[in-house]
Amino acid sequence: MDLWVYVLSMTHSPTYLLVVLGCSIALLVFLINWRTKMHPFLALTTVSFVAAIAAGMPYAEVPHLLIKGAGGSLGHTGLVVFFGAMLGRLLADSGAVGRLADLVIEHSSPKTAPWVMTAVAFLIGIPMFFEVGLVVLMPVIYAVALRLEVAAGRPKTWYLRILIPAIAALSCLHGMLPPHPGPVIAVNGLGANTGLTIGLGLICAIPSVIVAGPLYARFIAPRIDLEPGKDLIRQYTGTTVEAAMAGKGSAVALKEEARAKAHSDHGEEDEEPLRTVPTWLSFVCVLVPVVLMLVETLVQLLAPNNEKLVEFAGVIGDPAVAMFLAVLFAAVALSFASGMSGSRIRKTFGASLGSVAGVALIIAGGGMFNKVLKSSGIGDAIVEVTSHLDMNYILLGWLIGTILSFCTGSATVGIVSATGILAPLVVGMPPAYVSLVVIAIGSGSISFNWVNHAGFWFVKESFGMTLGQATKTHMTVQTLVAFMGLLFALLLSLFV
Repeated sequence: MDLWVYVLSMTHSPTYLLVVLGCSIALLVFLINWRTKMHPFLALTTVSFVAAIAAGMPYAEVPHLLIKGAGGSLGHTGLVVFFGAMLGRLLADSGAVGRLADLVIEHSSPKTAPWVMTAVAFLIGIPMFFEVGLVVLMPVIYAVALRLEVAAGRPKTWYLRILIPAIAALSCLHGMLPPHPGPVIAVNGLGANTGLTIGLGLICAIPSVIVAGPLYARFIAPRIDLEPGKDLIRQYTGTTVEAAMAGKGSAVALKEEARAKAHSDHGEEDEEPLRTVPTWLSFVCVLVPVVLMLVETLVQLLAPNNEKLVEFAGVIGDPAVAMFLAVLFAAVALSFASGMSGSRIRKTFGASLGSVAGVALIIAGGGMFNKVLKSSGIGDAIVEVTSHLDMNYILLGWLIGTILSFCTGSATVGIVSATGILAPLVVGMPPAYVSLVVIAIGSGSISFNWVNHAGFWFVKESFGMTLGQATKTHMTVQTLVAFMGLLFALLLSLFV
């Protein structure tokens, strides 16, 4: 009896909980890379169950906890992924993605294409969560990368040359800059000045994105042999590598091949060819969810006391609702512009879901793991240790944001928790210094984005990467952004 009491008391020890976390991550990596190559969903489920028991949670509560974690992730992120897949396939089959890819390529050379993609991702990602922004950009990333691959003779580097800048820009915005929800939470919690935070955030963000985006992509892409599977390429471009090679990568050839392939897949060879979608309409279809989420943020900033307006903006600005409305808008607009029939659009939507079903399951598994970590007390134990450390508040905010984001799998959780700890500590500090603390907290929240983050698995599965490839790209890029953000925040603090 005394031994059992001692064991139970150990489950509340911060040291013990940290050991559980480390062992859980080690077990997850082992199961996925073991000779059996366990599917990530099964591996995440297994590790979640083991971690819950090891953390001392009552057996009877574990099934409910896992189901709640999986359902919570699927109920939000999963819906966004499915709606995004439908929008992406519709843009591909209608030829709209081709028009966007033409726009990027026509205004850039192979050397400047990663920089153009960085700017596009930076603009589109302003009001979006990381995963949502990447879902919206996925068809463009694939289409541009495929054409550059074909034009260069398939060196298998361009997918990363285009993807990495997008990851860098989206993750930087996700953590550092208002009006993104995470930084807005920190601005409000610490009483920072929004305009000052945006200005200082841009000074930190721009060089961070440049280093972690185009420059790192140029370094790492030749060192990773990556070409997504045929189904993924077909999903987002409407064509195949072989067909693109036969057409020598020209915009016209790829567009015609995409249309022919779409007709063949749907049994619609006898239907008339689709009309060319205007470039401006293609761009509008991509920006609809961006605008809807930006409206919510602007209303919260400009009219926070107008309850009805805030409520309405909150509904249409919710990521799942915004993506849903974007799908409806694109279906109507592209059907008129391209001549797609209702039955063809319906088949396009149906064909889009199969390729992301595995991604959705992995997101559910990640939700289980996150729920167990949050409910085990690991975050509280770490806060108890780090909040008593005597160090620079910018560094302390970054460290707490980093640890809690890593432990919980949520950048937002890291930001909220770090904000609560730092709020009483920065009272009376210069406004610019408080803004730099906001930036540091947000930077820390996106570092070491690894196996317990939904974004990690989404990038991995969406490009057919191995665990090692995803670590060298997605996790490393976000960690570079985080360290660069901290570095520039500390440098700026010398002058405020």
